Amino acid sequence: STGDFETMTTMFGDYRFFVENIGGKAVIVRVNLSKKNEIPVGSEIIEVNGKPTEKYIADEVEPYIASSTAHVLKNSGINQLLQGRNGDNYLVKIKKPNGNIVTLNLTHKRTEEKEVFPVFDAERNLFELKWYSNDVAYIALNSFGDTKINELFLEKLPELYKAKSVIIDLRNNGGGSTNIGRDILKYFTADSVLYGSKSITRLNTSAFKAWGYYTKPEDTVGNSWGKKALLTYQDKFMHEFDYSGTKIKTDGKRIVVPTAILIGNNTASAAEDFLIYADNQRHMKKIGQPTYGSTGQPLSFEMPGGGSARICTKKDTYPNGKEFVGYGVMPDIEITLSLNDYLKKNDPTLNKALNYLKTAKIN
Repeated sequence: STGDFETMTTMFGDYRFFVENIGGKAVIVRVNLSKKNEIPVGSEIIEVNGKPTEKYIADEVEPYIASSTAHVLKNSGINQLLQGRNGDNYLVKIKKPNGNIVTLNLTHKRTEEKEVFPVFDAERNLFELKWYSNDVAYIALNSFGDTKINELFLEKLPELYKAKSVIIDLRNNGGGSTNIGRDILKYFTADSVLYGSKSITRLNTSAFKAWGYYTKPEDTVGNSWGKKALLTYQDKFMHEFDYSGTKIKTDGKRIVVPTAILIGNNTASAAEDFLIYADNQRHMKKIGQPTYGSTGQPLSFEMPGGGSARICTKKDTYPNGKEFVGYGVMPDIEITLSLNDYLKKNDPTLNKALNYLKTAKIN
């Protein structure tokens, strides 16, 4: 990153657009209030500076975004589609929900109008509990960054015992502390031990790297010294961190019932750790979209000329070595949000979970 990003803007003076990936399209989801009729929410940006939107993003936006996963790169590319410096010009072609196409010649400058449509969402509560018919308990765990969520959960635990099935919504959980999430998950499993992600990190001993240059694969047979030298030269010699399961105890009864876990592209870090701990729970089903798919201790450093960078130093996997960094934790049932769903405020992921739980049983 560099200081230049501080001056980047999505404002165009008389116009202000907020753009998101809806069904693979660059859709305007919020505008400054005075333009809500001229450029209705749900309008699609179909061309920028003479290029189809997808090509413009691939050529001009995505090369400057760091991302571990293809889906997060796509989301970020669309979010940052019209981001630039004050004075930058954009010729933007927009298709309205009624099919009409308009072309706007836009220049980045500050938008003085503060009001937007629709208004910004209220800040989400850390913990939410709702009930649906047939004693389905819906709980949203929106962050593992504050131990307060454990207190809020335990306050509601007696009420949750009447649940015949549970929905755990992690779609807006960007992470925090792995322990905070695990201390909630333990009430939804009959197990006494939970297994989290395994971690490795690269070892680089300079002399071994030098010796590895002269080492051939056949030299490594029955020769641990030669194997270490060759792997070090190939940047493949790894240190495995100590690994074991975590023993769990609960102060109250547990709720082991059919459970749907809602996940999405913004489910990240400690929330992904929650999913890995839950991976072998046969009564749990993940529904939604692949998670963020990026974790691992960053090495941060300053760069010459200003700016800073971070490099991942640790690789995390499932206990059996299966990868999730670079891919995301995958849903068991994948759901795609369509533009029609968005405009009608449908929640197909939640709806699928409710339908699934109507017939779900514990094996």
